[in-house]
Amino acid sequence: MARPRKHNPTIPGHIDQKAIPKGIYWDKSGSGRWYVLDFPRKAVTVADSKAQLSDLHAIIEARSGAAEKGTVGYVMDRYHESTKFASLSEGTQKGYRHQKGLVETYMTKRGVTLDKMLISRLSVAAIQRVVESIASGHKGERPMPTKANHLHRYLSLVLAWGVQHGYCQSNPAQGVAQAKERKQFKMPTPETYARLVAFAQDRGSRKAHTGGSVAPYLAPLMVITYLCRLRGIEAVTLTDANCTDVGVVCNRRKGSKDNVTEWNDDLRSAWDALDGMRKEAMGRHKRPVQLQPDKRPLVLSQKGLPLTKSGLDSAWQRLMDLATMGDDPLLKPGEEFTLHGLKHRGITDSEKPEDGGHKSPAMRDRYDHRLPVVKPASLPNFSGVFSGGKEKGAPKDA
Repeated sequence: MARPRKHNPTIPGHIDQKAIPKGIYWDKSGSGRWYVLDFPRKAVTVADSKAQLSDLHAIIEARSGAAEKGTVGYVMDRYHESTKFASLSEGTQKGYRHQKGLVETYMTKRGVTLDKMLISRLSVAAIQRVVESIASGHKGERPMPTKANHLHRYLSLVLAWGVQHGYCQSNPAQGVAQAKERKQFKMPTPETYARLVAFAQDRGSRKAHTGGSVAPYLAPLMVITYLCRLRGIEAVTLTDANCTDVGVVCNRRKGSKDNVTEWNDDLRSAWDALDGMRKEAMGRHKRPVQLQPDKRPLVLSQKGLPLTKSGLDSAWQRLMDLATMGDDPLLKPGEEFTLHGLKHRGITDSEKPEDGGHKSPAMRDRYDHRLPVVKPASLPNFSGVFSGGKEKGAPKDA
């Protein structure tokens, strides 16, 4: 039978000392802290003096490999084990795992991380404080409103799933106002875009894996991404099923509406260029041709396999590195941009911003960077004031 703890007068009065879980200890130094012993007997702080008894039990449960029922961490664990999570794309799963890690490291004012908090004790106001804290700069970090909003959306999604499946009774992230994000983008000028396409075409024609060479698919893919206003993942997942007599069917992510971009000479030549590269790569590696159009990706890697988003990102970064190197670089400092910048450029250059597939006016406005042309304000009695003539109603000379 375990020896009972001796009463410690320095432990905060709101803690029932008889109910303190085994394996957690109090250190009275400074303002006080709770710690556990890691191998080999290394003291690791897990909470400060403001922690509640329920927080201490949640910490011990979490360290045993199972988060306490009713905590944010418990619902996150169940969600990440679910078939819903398994059905998500690899990129989305990676992003959600990153958000889970942020929840597990965000230290609340109660002295425990957010994942240890009981959902029943969280309010809309509490989650609002988390969002505003990260947006304005949590614990000396720089202000990150975008990070705050990503975390809020993740929490709202996970807790809504938890309510639906009986793991929690409420969703305190619902009704929280998002942080205001700055309208940031890295969109190339038309001249910069044209120069980089020509540069990618030249460097892509060099022998693969030689000095100064880039992936040959980059130049035509840049053209398709711009003309069709695509995200990178939407571009690399194009297949023969997207090729129709009318144009390119654009299957958009993140709730945007699918549409068809009509063929023009540039779009057709870029598609044909990628089709030719695909045939050459499959012939070189003796890859079988799939019968179903949606199983035939348009963009392949050097090995004749479907190009992944991470592969595209690596190829793009190499292009940017080469374009900014040397004493007289193609791109000057500040002219660098991401592949996603071509979506901004494409929507801005479109006749209608909604052609990018965004449903909400706010998102269309985020991608449309044209300056509106408006009529000047005017009042009739100002007519002629600066033209050297008489003002209306002015008395005539005697």
